[in-house]
Amino acid sequence: MDLVWSVVPGSAFGTEPVQRIDTVHGPLLRAGDVNLVLIGSDHGRNDPTEPGDGVADGPLEFRGAFTTTPGSRHILCLCGTDDEPIHLPNAEVVDHGVDRTIDNWALWSDNFSWDGPWSESVTRSTLALKLLLYSPTGAIAAAATAGLPENLNGRKNWDYRFAWVRDLAYTVGALLDFGLREEPHAAVSWILGCLKAHGREMHIFFGLDGGLPDGTTKTTAEGWRGIGPVYSGNPASGQLQLGVYADILAILSRYASGGNILDRSTDELLCSFADDACQRWQEKDSGMWELAELQHYTSSKMGCWQAIDAACHLADIGQLHPDPDDLEHWVKNKAEIEKWVAENAWSEERGAYLMYPGSDALDASVLLHAPTGFDRGERMSKTIDALRNDLSVGPLLYRYSGMADEESTFTACGFWCAAALACVGRIDEATALMDQLVEQVNDVGMLSEMISENGEFIGNLPQGLSHLALVTAAITIDELSKSR
Repeated sequence: MDLVWSVVPGSAFGTEPVQRIDTVHGPLLRAGDVNLVLIGSDHGRNDPTEPGDGVADGPLEFRGAFTTTPGSRHILCLCGTDDEPIHLPNAEVVDHGVDRTIDNWALWSDNFSWDGPWSESVTRSTLALKLLLYSPTGAIAAAATAGLPENLNGRKNWDYRFAWVRDLAYTVGALLDFGLREEPHAAVSWILGCLKAHGREMHIFFGLDGGLPDGTTKTTAEGWRGIGPVYSGNPASGQLQLGVYADILAILSRYASGGNILDRSTDELLCSFADDACQRWQEKDSGMWELAELQHYTSSKMGCWQAIDAACHLADIGQLHPDPDDLEHWVKNKAEIEKWVAENAWSEERGAYLMYPGSDALDASVLLHAPTGFDRGERMSKTIDALRNDLSVGPLLYRYSGMADEESTFTACGFWCAAALACVGRIDEATALMDQLVEQVNDVGMLSEMISENGEFIGNLPQGLSHLALVTAAITIDELSKSR
């Protein structure tokens, strides 16, 4: 097989042009502080190596060609640094490293076990979640990419290479369900350290290094298929999202219930978050979808209920130590939220929980609160039907009413629907829907943030929330199927 290859760097995240620097080891391509060199073995490199050979007349790139034969090995190794020297590895050592990496992933896969339904999809999704782990800190990235458009008309090219508290909590829950230890403990320790280090206040997401995000920057990148503008960073930082209290408290409840012991400062931190949930649940917020319009979003109220419920459970098992008056306050507010939702968020006319009181819109994030136990009864069952009637495209769902005009279906929502169906006792429907949903993956089992009506992947990928939703739905349906 005759192969031709090239490496053509751009300047997607900076304004510096690409320059060629000739060194004793061959050419180096530089854009600002980013340096790139290429080494290899039997790779047929033929890009110019001498000054004045015409490289300025064409694109600055590495290029070459080679012909494979049965059993031949050809190595291309692109080495890059950001504002630091470059260590040039030996191509043979790199080759051994590739084998070692494959062996490590294979060993992890062999030790991972899931004997439930949809095993291939669950295994591939769990591998995707492991891929999103940032090993230096234990953080879990929301996605591995940045700037892929959520809307083919542009203006929604955001950066998801951050650790969302919500996504991290869901990931920890999934990994705990599979009996894994190191990854959940690393993630829990990391997120607690971040929260304690930044004023002991709730934040929506952090940088993978534990720092707070510093806004967004418009880049010079053209964008996928020319769709832009492309941004570095994400604008959701600083929003009030009440559901995040549930994410932290619920996952720590599961973590502690799984045989782990909370330390004193974590005890104090979680008690303060439970107090905050009690005090703030009556406020308007941006909801799960990071909306600019502040409203009394129904799923946010249900999230505060979940947070308080988890705190009460932690107190019951002796892992939290609130004052008796505070515990009584938690129980009281939990009941008040139930009453508020019943009186304000339910619409007899729509036969569903509304996105927020006074609205006619529906919101798929309400489905998350069938598994939490907020409602596994008739009202949730009717809400599922209303959501599928109004927001579905095949097995998939839009995030909330009106999104069909702005973006594609949100992958996770379909899996949330399958899990919710199982929670309200509609196991056969949940299984049938799940069978359709797992067929949405691409050829290597990955899922993006969104999927268009014609099956095209939209948004960043692999998207952690999409894979989490698949795994969680599979676990939920399997457990409830066995218990009926």
